[in-house]
Formats: sequence, structure tokens, C-alpha cells
Amino acid sequence: MMISSSFAELKLEYPGTTTTTNSFAVGDGEQSWVIRCYPRGYREEDNGEYVSLRIGVPARSNTVRAIFHTFLMRRDGGVGAPSIICSDRAFPMSVPGHPRGYGGAFRHLVRRSDLEPLYAVDGVVTIVCGVVVFADAGGGGGDDDDGGPIPVPRSNLGGQLGGIVDRADCSDVSFSVGGETFHAHRAVLAARSPVFKAELLGSMAEAAMPCVTLHDIDPATFKALLHFVYTDALPSPSTSSSSSSTTTGFFESLLVAADRYALERLKLMCAQKLWESVSVETVATTLGYAETYHCPELKSKCLNFLMAESNFKKVAVTNGYFHLRQDFPLIIEEIKKRIES
Repeated sequence: MMISSSFAELKLEYPGTTTTTNSFAVGDGEQSWVIRCYPRGYREEDNGEYVSLRIGVPARSNTVRAIFHTFLMRRDGGVGAPSIICSDRAFPMSVPGHPRGYGGAFRHLVRRSDLEPLYAVDGVVTIVCGVVVFADAGGGGGDDDDGGPIPVPRSNLGGQLGGIVDRADCSDVSFSVGGETFHAHRAVLAARSPVFKAELLGSMAEAAMPCVTLHDIDPATFKALLHFVYTDALPSPSTSSSSSSTTTGFFESLLVAADRYALERLKLMCAQKLWESVSVETVATTLGYAETYHCPELKSKCLNFLMAESNFKKVAVTNGYFHLRQDFPLIIEEIKKRIES
């Protein structure tokens, strides 16, 4: 029987009310699991007194056997009492973007009244979730089952290409950014970005330059952009600050860079990160970024969040909304039309 496991960390803003979603890989990475945290629960009869959590795999399967384990990090550095579900036959779970999935649920994970005194640190509650899977979601035989499939390792192309990022010994172009030098490969950059293709392989002056100097972008942002270009993934959390405000600023800068180099997937990944951290204090600023850097998906979500009756009065007195009124009159007109309708 094959056993695989993984842990994931979920950040819940307190006293936020937005449902938070996170995903993580279990085992060899071919099985992606999803966590959804409901700050006021998912059952109306609980009257918003409990935080609820669901965890599952967005796949069609009747053979998932797993243990789900979750706990909260305490303010004093310890951990809260763990909650465990053992599931021999996982039950259906609704996963956004998927018609059907399987998993476990913690309806009464913790009382909301306990969050601030016991678990909230700088307005953030950290929830750690673990999954131990005893059988592959796709079924199939074990090691001695001659009728089972031949195991094929998942692709590691991103990891292999990531190994040549910023290596001077095999690069053919470098970039000077804020006093730092980054080494890269014209063919890789051109294949990933039409802007890089025009600059490095076209008739522009940069095509003949061994070193290109970039302005209006900082080294950390450009390093993260290169990481995405080579691996198709965001940099791991360890490469950027875990501070909420610093992390938001990081993804704002990366969204700007993604728009600059027409990296649409990266832009949407940054938009999702910004959306996950939206609050009444930040939504107006995030809305401005979405409008300026052509991200209608993020703009739509921010407008819906802002127009919620419980949010609008609080947002309207923030500095971010003051600047929104000054710099984005068309958005203000759109907000007024929504209010009048």
C-alpha cells in the first residue's frame, strides 16, 4: 500500500470574512489538494460562531483513503489541540472550478471568539493542515499487481530549467538591475515573452547588447520574474518576506513587471495573491493596480468586495479610497452607477 503525505500552511486574516483557498501537492506532486477556510463557517445554523475548514482532492475517485490533520499556531509559539479526521472512504466535497471532489471537513475547527486572544498575531491566524494518503486517488494495483500501470515520474522540466537561471557559464545575455547583474538566455526569454522576443531577437538596440540595463524595476522583482520565466511557477515563500504588507508590495511589483513583459499567466497568479490578501484597508489600492495594469479579473473581484454593504462604508474612509477618487474617476463613476442601481 502506497503512503504519501504533505503539509500546507494557510493564513487567515482576523477579523476577515473572506473565504480563503490554498492548494498543495501530496506525494509525487501529481495529486493536488485544496483547502478552503470559512471564517464564519459554512452552515447558517452556526451563526458565524465557528471557523470551518474543508480539505479535499478535486478529482473523481471512490478509493481515497486518508487522514486529515489540522491545528492552529498559538500566539505563544505553541500549537492548539489538533483536529483529526480518518476517512476510509472519502465523501464528496465541492471544490471551486471542479464539478466534484473528495475530502474531509472540520465544521467547528475553532470558535471565532478564541482567535484574537489565543491565535491571532498581527491580525493573522496561521492554520497548518496535513494529509496522509493511503491509496492513490486513481486506484490501480500495488507493486505486485502485474495489471497495474507502469509508474512514470512526473515532469521536472521546470526544476531543470530553474537550475540554469542566472548561471554565467551558459548564458548569452545579462541584465543590470539596480546595481545587480542577472544572467539569462535569449531563446528562453523570447519563447516566454513577446516583449523579450522583440527586444532581444528583433531590430531593437537591445538585440546587439551583451548586457541590458533595466530601469523602473527592482532586483528582487526581476529575480522573481526570471524564476517564473524558467519554471512557470512563483518563487517559494522563503525567497520573499512573510510580512503581510511586504508580501503585498512584492506581488504588486511583480504584477507590474508581468504586465510590462506580457506574461499573462504570471499576472493572474499575482492577481490571485493580491486577492487573497484583500481587506477593507487595501481593496482600493489593489483596485487601482488592477485598473492600471489591465487585470479585469482582479478589478471585478475588488469591485464586488468594495460594493458589499458591510465593506463600502469602511472602505470609503481609507486613504486608498481617497487616492482612488483622485486618480481613477472612471472607477468612481462605475461605483456610483452600481450604488444607484
